[in-house]
Amino acid sequence: MNQRYDPKVLALICTYCTYTAADMAGSMRLQYPSNVRVIKLLCTGKVDVLYLLEAFRSGADAVMVSGCEIGDCHFLEGNLRAKERVAHARTLLAEVGLEPDRLEMFHIGASDAPKWAQTVDMMTRRALELGPNPLRLRAGAEQTKELEVRT
Repeated sequence: MNQRYDPKVLALICTYCTYTAADMAGSMRLQYPSNVRVIKLLCTGKVDVLYLLEAFRSGADAVMVSGCEIGDCHFLEGNLRAKERVAHARTLLAEVGLEPDRLEMFHIGASDAPKWAQTVDMMTRRALELGPNPLRLRAGAEQTKELEVRT
């Protein structure tokens, strides 16, 4: 079975900066991988470590959190809180045997559409290098076993 691996990349992004950059990238017709799934947040300060871990448990191959540039958060320090939470989640990923490089924090300004496209491309390439999330593979194997038992 030679299936092509299409990584699932989840992007948790702030409304004010990164989402605007992503929207502008679309308007500018910048090319970047279409495998990213965007969840728009009012502020990345709302990102919780449990959300990040749940993303991987649910099968994401890579997760990126992207907010306002340092010193430019619309909620003062939300992006700094998110940066700390991402760092903590990376530590937890390493402890459970997942590569911490599957998770990364970025700071992309509203007018930086090219940086958004480059970042999505980089996270997709990283997910391809790391391979499928082992938790997704394990869940798929369990579902297959369950179907075999039922038939």
